[in-house]
Amino acid sequence: MALTCDAASVALVSLQIALRLLARRWTALNEELRELDVQLARLTKKAAPRLLERFGVGPQTAATLLVAAGDNPTRLHSEAALAAICGTSPLQASSGKTQRHRLNRGGNRQANNALWTIAMVRMRSDARTRQYVEGRTGEGLSKKEIRRCSKRYIVRELYPPILADLKDAAFIA
Repeated sequence: MALTCDAASVALVSLQIALRLLARRWTALNEELRELDVQLARLTKKAAPRLLERFGVGPQTAATLLVAAGDNPTRLHSEAALAAICGTSPLQASSGKTQRHRLNRGGNRQANNALWTIAMVRMRSDARTRQYVEGRTGEGLSKKEIRRCSKRYIVRELYPPILADLKDAAFIA
């Protein structure tokens, strides 16, 4: 059944209206997102200044890590505990003579994703991390294992500023 000229023009006009409304909605949502990003940056800068000073840590990742740590303040007795909360603590996956660890699938997935983001930024842009990756690759580790180890080192580095920022926030609140 072929469309007549009038039916085709009605369909085209309807499509144009729908696309115009969709474009307006996208523009409004995009503007709202920019506003929220500015507010998040301002609040994160106030709540976690030490954390934001670290390479690869932006407002989104800092806020995510701060929320994960702040949700579990009684569990933060060591950097290993923070690693467990973030799902980056190593789990034994050895068999026979092979000694290895595997990725922990537990913990806060958003915090784990924030650490993944920081690790990827550092693996791409930080000379120190790139050297580390080259060394671990030379040892025969896979990219997945290197990322796991990298996230663990990042937790070790970020634990003191997270703790300090949480203590400052507790005194302010």
